[in-house]
Amino acid sequence: MNRLFLPLLLLLAGPAWAQAQGSPRQTAPVVPIAQHSALKTYALRLRPGDDLRQQLTAFVQAHHMLAGTMITCVGSLTVATLRLANQEGPSVYKGHFEIVSLVGTLSTNGSHLHLSVSDSTGRTIGGHLLDGCRVYTTAEIVLGELPQLEFRRETDATFGYQELVVRPAPGPAPAAADEPAKPRQRK
Repeated sequence: MNRLFLPLLLLLAGPAWAQAQGSPRQTAPVVPIAQHSALKTYALRLRPGDDLRQQLTAFVQAHHMLAGTMITCVGSLTVATLRLANQEGPSVYKGHFEIVSLVGTLSTNGSHLHLSVSDSTGRTIGGHLLDGCRVYTTAEIVLGELPQLEFRRETDATFGYQELVVRPAPGPAPAAADEPAKPRQRK
């Protein structure tokens, strides 16, 4: 059969014909249910000696952030305190490190952040961000807030860990679609 004609025939004939011809049946992946929200952003800089995790936690608390995300973070540390994969306690690294990645979710209900740092040879290590990571020269951070959502941490029965649960943010019920919006009063 002509190589150019076969894809067109498969497209027109559909999956039943392809399966009858011995082609493996392809199934669409299951798409997880997702919530959506507008995004509000914040840009900030931490200074030498600041504790990276403590400052992020303080920012989240001060802004009553129910659902947030790390968009980017670059900078340097003199101490990197991480919980490595499958380890119970912290691992502390002292020296001069470049922050090459900081990712995760933020919430007043509990944050989950992973940090990767590299040393002067380029050796990179990463794990859960813990208190005790000290800024060397700077930490330039951009955070995103998802104001229509709330992140919670609840025990997942699969492994017993506190895992992310995404819910609509609590607040006043939106106006019904058939109700006209009330005009704003100028003061």
